[in-house]
Amino acid sequence: MRKVEGSSPPVSTTETVSIEAVSSIFSIEKGMFDVNAAFSPIDFAHWPRASHFEYYTNVIRTNYAVTVRLDVSALRHKCQALGLRFYPAMLYAVMRAVNSRQEFRMAYRDGVLGFYSVCHPSYTIFHADDHTFSDIWSEYHPHFPTFYAGVLRDIDIWRDVKGVKTKPDHPDNFCPVSCVPWLDFTAAAHDTAGPGPMFFPVITFGKYTASDGKLTLPLCLHIHHAAADGYHTSMLLSDIQSLLDHCTDWLAESSAL
Repeated sequence: MRKVEGSSPPVSTTETVSIEAVSSIFSIEKGMFDVNAAFSPIDFAHWPRASHFEYYTNVIRTNYAVTVRLDVSALRHKCQALGLRFYPAMLYAVMRAVNSRQEFRMAYRDGVLGFYSVCHPSYTIFHADDHTFSDIWSEYHPHFPTFYAGVLRDIDIWRDVKGVKTKPDHPDNFCPVSCVPWLDFTAAAHDTAGPGPMFFPVITFGKYTASDGKLTLPLCLHIHHAAADGYHTSMLLSDIQSLLDHCTDWLAESSAL
């Protein structure tokens, strides 16, 4: 698949590290992280944001979207040097940041509001033959090689299976992440209605482009105000950028691949 210099590769692009190269790591590490995770109910009597939650769920039901540009120069350079795919690496940085803050792991379970101990990515893959996409999921793991291997494995297994939701056993504790590698956007918005409130962030990132010696891409966070305020969202974005800036620290774990 042809890539235009200075732009993001299509999600289906294959780089130099194969699924076989990481399958052994995946088989060793898999199962060390619980898919379903622990769930801690919120004690409303002592929760600092209790009144904010009530206000933004019962008085003014508010969602908001924030789009920023992230510098991915270091991540792209290091992925190229190690022969790693950019998409799973970017997905890891996003999900590691999401999992570092409990506000973005909030949900109802059996009618009880609480925080999951871990949130897994539910992400899109593109079908080049008919220009459709599918939404699959992978286990989150804080150990990058384990996470990377799992994502490569799932993409390899489900890449030719068509449909909106294709991988079964989708967990309830998930964060939607979409990549639009053809579009360098300045803002994005989601008008999403469902059977219940969605407190996990909805994350979309686009094409990276070169400017002033840097590679940057747009990333949009769609946030339920009952879950997080501007401070929490700002900290999440700062966490993502910090992980991108210091990607050598966690990508170095994959040097044995």
